[in-house]
Amino acid sequence: MIRVLLADDQAMIRGAIAAMLGLEGDIEVVAQAGNGDEVLAEAGRAKPDVALLDVQMPGGEIPDGIAAAAELHTLLPTCRIVILTTFGRPGYLARAMRAGASGFVVKDSPPEQLADAVRRVHQGLRVVDPALAAESLSSGASPLTARERDVLLAAADGATVSDIARRLHLSEGTVRNHLSAAIGKTDSRTRAEAVRTADHNGWL
Repeated sequence: MIRVLLADDQAMIRGAIAAMLGLEGDIEVVAQAGNGDEVLAEAGRAKPDVALLDVQMPGGEIPDGIAAAAELHTLLPTCRIVILTTFGRPGYLARAMRAGASGFVVKDSPPEQLADAVRRVHQGLRVVDPALAAESLSSGASPLTARERDVLLAAADGATVSDIARRLHLSEGTVRNHLSAAIGKTDSRTRAEAVRTADHNGWL
């Protein structure tokens, strides 16, 4: 049996996926989690072979499924990770692979495709949604530096330059420079537009 940990912040979706996988004779859902913090706790307890992690899982100290993947990869290197998400954004794919994921599947994939992805990553293979892989190749890597990404993330809630400077322990001039660079690199007119563009592409 392939032991699976399933993580999604929406209980109904999590339950439906668990029920679907439960119909497979060689797959058993041994743990479920609603946020990134629970992923690590459940993985430590259940020692799954494969973890299916949703990208957007707010509510814990670990901000999303990709961050959870990185932590899980360190905690339990033998566990294969598949990112399962509604948001098929090219930047998410690159970040997920850097975090140690072996697969990336969008939620509107046919059920049999998800079960097949679990089996294939368990065998040591990589599984990536083909349309997303093609889009990722055509769009290229994120143009933002790590610090520009940090500044845009801090700006996402409408924070002022002084607020961002305090949060990131930077001078206000440095924050303005990073915001200006990010606006230019995302071909935006304002920082709010830069945040939207970067988020849409999965760069944040």
